[in-house]
Amino acid sequence: MNVGAAVRRVRAYGGQFLLLAVLTLVVTLLISGVPRLVNRLAEQGLRAQLNSEPAARRDLSYATSLEPATSRRTAMGDAAERFDALAAEMPPPVRSAVTERWYSVETAAARVAGPDLAARNLLVDLGLRAMPDIQGASTLVEGTWPSETYVPERPIEVALDVDVAGKLNLRAGSQLRIGNTDDKGRLIDGAPLVVTGLFRPVDRANGIWDGLPQLLRVIEPQGDGEPFVIVGVVAQSPFNKRAAAGWPIQSNWRYRLGVDRLDARELDQLIDGLQVMQRNQPTGITLTQGVDVPLRAFAAQIDAVRTLLAVIAAGVLATLAGLIVLAAGLATRRRRSEFALLRARGGGATAGARRSLAESVLVVPVAAALGWWLGTLFPGAPDPTTPYVIVVTVLVTLALPLATLAVPAGGAARRDLIRVRPSARRLTVEVSLLLLAGLAAVLLRRRGLTLGEVDPLLVSVPVLLAVAAAVLALRAYPWPLLLVSRLAARTRGSVAFLGTARAGRAAVAAPLVVVVLAIGTAAFCAVVAAGVDASRERAAEQIVPADAVIRGERFAPDTVDELGRLPGVRAVTPVLYEDDERFASDEVGTDAFIGQTDVLLVDGSGLDTVARESEVDLPVPAALRTAGPGSAPLPAIVSPAVAADLAKAGLDDSAFISVQGQRYEFRVAGTQDGFPLLAADTGRFVILPWQALPTRTTIPVPTSLLIAGDSLDAEALRVVGDQGQVRYQRDGTVTGRARPIGVTVDTRADVRRELGEGGANGVLAFGFVAGAVGGTLLGLLAIAFTVLAGARSRGQVLSRLRTLGLSRRQWRGLLLVELTPLVAVSVLTGALVGTALPLLLNPVLGLSAFTSGVPVRVAFEPSLVAAVLALGAIALGFAVAVEALNNRRLRLGEVLRLGEES
Repeated sequence: MNVGAAVRRVRAYGGQFLLLAVLTLVVTLLISGVPRLVNRLAEQGLRAQLNSEPAARRDLSYATSLEPATSRRTAMGDAAERFDALAAEMPPPVRSAVTERWYSVETAAARVAGPDLAARNLLVDLGLRAMPDIQGASTLVEGTWPSETYVPERPIEVALDVDVAGKLNLRAGSQLRIGNTDDKGRLIDGAPLVVTGLFRPVDRANGIWDGLPQLLRVIEPQGDGEPFVIVGVVAQSPFNKRAAAGWPIQSNWRYRLGVDRLDARELDQLIDGLQVMQRNQPTGITLTQGVDVPLRAFAAQIDAVRTLLAVIAAGVLATLAGLIVLAAGLATRRRRSEFALLRARGGGATAGARRSLAESVLVVPVAAALGWWLGTLFPGAPDPTTPYVIVVTVLVTLALPLATLAVPAGGAARRDLIRVRPSARRLTVEVSLLLLAGLAAVLLRRRGLTLGEVDPLLVSVPVLLAVAAAVLALRAYPWPLLLVSRLAARTRGSVAFLGTARAGRAAVAAPLVVVVLAIGTAAFCAVVAAGVDASRERAAEQIVPADAVIRGERFAPDTVDELGRLPGVRAVTPVLYEDDERFASDEVGTDAFIGQTDVLLVDGSGLDTVARESEVDLPVPAALRTAGPGSAPLPAIVSPAVAADLAKAGLDDSAFISVQGQRYEFRVAGTQDGFPLLAADTGRFVILPWQALPTRTTIPVPTSLLIAGDSLDAEALRVVGDQGQVRYQRDGTVTGRARPIGVTVDTRADVRRELGEGGANGVLAFGFVAGAVGGTLLGLLAIAFTVLAGARSRGQVLSRLRTLGLSRRQWRGLLLVELTPLVAVSVLTGALVGTALPLLLNPVLGLSAFTSGVPVRVAFEPSLVAAVLALGAIALGFAVAVEALNNRRLRLGEVLRLGEES
């Protein structure tokens, strides 16, 4: 075929081929570029999540038990040999992610004594640690480093961090003795020790300092009469001699995973590798690691968001495929006379298709290559999408020839006639499509899916349901218009009658399906985004059912009053939580043998007040809120699993549970699947009313405090909470215990912000925005195709009516009446599909990974109704504008002279 002739035809029909090229470019651009953007956002989210936690969380720490050396090699030589061997035994995904590693050998902390310590009456235990590269990571401030030459009579030489030494009144040259103590704490068998130097780290964030116990910190005494604990650095050669002499030692190896080495696309392999390491620990060595926890949390989020993106991508790409079909069909209809003339001059049945193929080959591959190339410019790691680009290019290239083959060989026929009774073939196809969509939806709900994988059933269900809804809309579309047209025929004026009559006879099957797909995708994104946002609010209220919560060990009872005096505090209520308590069948404590449970003690009325003051929707059960003193047994709210176990054991009317050493009798007054302050996955719990507890010799004390107030100062709350813990330790039933850990203060606003930030939330937000915006724009483009498909026919009618005296104002009114039903049906059907899809797909999408385990509920949002109405108005205005521009370009008089072809 003549290439020059094909080029001339492409230039002659440049607008049509430009539209086809642009659509092709957009498709290949999305296929090539969007995966890169998703990978980029996933990498950023993973790095942000890991960087938000201590770097030591990424350490894989091996350690031996504390025992005398048994190897024939030196202690440090044996540690160095194992250091390389452990790294070599790691699974490849884990080994490739390691960026830093350290090892050390140390002794147990032993008592040290000397004049400088005695001057301040300090009780100190000192551990000795030998580790390579310590001198390169620090700067000597005073004295010298311990000598590597071992001399039997020489004291043990040690170097300390300058800040640690200053806190304990030590200096370079301090003379000490180290050894064990007797039962009265007196030093026995002390060996001489001297502090030879003081050092300061070059970079305190260097991972070399993160070994436990830390070299740069003084471990505070855990209770009265307990010592400070510090660690000093010794030279390797003298340490080897001490180890050979029988000193118990412990070897440690740490391997840190680098944030930049972790690939979000290979998290599953990395997590599996960590599991293998945990199962196959070397004999005599313990592996400690916690990096798998944030990795699993992120992997759950990224799997859920990839599944969601597959649904959105299916809707967008199906819409683009529909637009390409519409563009090809519109182009062939405009050239129908050309193809008919070609056949009349002796051309074969495929002559027109071969001509269209030659033209398509000149345009589509170039546009596809340009779109693919532009996609490669997007930031992010690439996915293997080239095969998909090739397949799309071939299919789009064949779209125009196939559309040409579908053009009828005879003259143009009227396309505005509809049949009340569809043909048996069409009816069979439509019924089969409806059944297929319903069957696919049922199978998806029953079978479920594997998150993170592109499931053919998952991506086909939204498309099938949208097409089925469009078919139903097409079947129902003419009937109300027929009724309205009959009513309009009885009124004065011709605009309403003519407009409804033409709207009822419009052939809009393919364009309507495409519009429904596009609007359905946009509505789906908006509904799911609103559901996730609302579920995050509920999750924040479950974690903090107040404005703030203080969590600690145990608080003095007067801490509630102290918090009430702070500025802005309106209400405070105590909460007591204990886990893994066992049930008893009597007050003596006879085990009921029905498993363990978590116990929550709440002041029902106080919790209700705090929730109301905090504007938290927390319906406190009446059994907890109205219970009063003397209620025996106590009314309890329990989980369904606990209720079933108690009923099976015959203890649902009377059972006992221990709370802070006191046993209380309770009965099952109700069941709930969950309760605030408990983890979303907690399946066994008992909730008791604090205000109804019987009087005992000891009263329970809170472990958490809920606060309602305005502009709460988190630091002030923390100070009061710490003081409350100290008062309880000093004045409580048991005194002189280990120093309590500092309290944590969480505000509901902070929890809500954390749920919406970090992790894979960036990818999720990108999917919602891209799907909503892309679906809306493609929907408007599909509406433009719908308008253009019948533009010439409408132009002929309007030209005749203008000749008969139709005014410009009446012409605009006729255009509005004809286009409004089409736009309304398209937008409304798409919105209904987009609203129904989340109800069907939500249980299998796994979006609870973004809401702290709280199930995502898809609920009706009034704002979505307003958005649909606004979108309908915009779509109608856009359709009218497209029609007006097209009429101005065609000039209605010329349309009439060109003949009856539409």
